Amino acid sequence: MMAGMGELILLRHGETEWSASGRHTGRTDIPLTAHGEAAAAALAPALARRDIRAVFTSPASRAVRTAELAGLRDAKPDPDLWEWDYGGYEGLTTAQIQEDRPGWYLWRDGVIPGDAAHPGETIAQVAARADTVLSRVQPLLADGDVALVAHGHVLRVLTARWLGLDPDGGRLFRLDTGTFSTLYTEHGRPVMTSWNVPPASA
Repeated sequence: MMAGMGELILLRHGETEWSASGRHTGRTDIPLTAHGEAAAAALAPALARRDIRAVFTSPASRAVRTAELAGLRDAKPDPDLWEWDYGGYEGLTTAQIQEDRPGWYLWRDGVIPGDAAHPGETIAQVAARADTVLSRVQPLLADGDVALVAHGHVLRVLTARWLGLDPDGGRLFRLDTGTFSTLYTEHGRPVMTSWNVPPASA
C-alpha cells in the first residue's frame, strides 16, 4: 500500500429476517437477527488491526448496530448510504415480483412507485447518492482507511462507480450480509482489493 493512502472498507450490515428470506428491504427499519449480530461482532478483530480514520453508516438501525458490534466507534450516519428505495416492491421477494412481472430484474427494470414512505428510486438516483458519498470520503483516504457500513445494493452501485463503471455494473458484485470488502487505488487507478469476505476470513 502507498504510504498515507488508505483503503475504503465496505461492510454490509448483518443478517435480518427480511434479508434471510430474500425480501427487498429499502427504508423499512428491520433489526439484526442473532446470527446477524454474531457476524457483525466477528468482524471486529480484522477492523481493530486497521488505521480507520472515519466511519459512516446508513441511518438504518441494522447498519448502525453492525458498526457498533464491529467495534467501529464514532460512526456518523449518512443519509446518502440508505439502501435503494424499492418503492412498491418493498418487502417483496424477487419471486413475488415476478408473479406480476415475469422476468423482472432489478438492475434492468427498476422499481414501481410505492406509498409516501417508499416513493421508489431509479438506479440513476441511487448512483447520484453513491457519487456524493465518494466525493466526500475520497479526500479522507489520504489520512488512512475509511469504513462505510450500509446495504447490499447501494454498496454494489457505489463499487461500480468507484471502478468507473455505469451504475448497473453493480449487478456483477454479489454482496452477502455481514461481509467485508475493500477498494483501493493502484498506479492512481481505482481497484478492488477484496470482496464479500466472510467474518472468519476478514
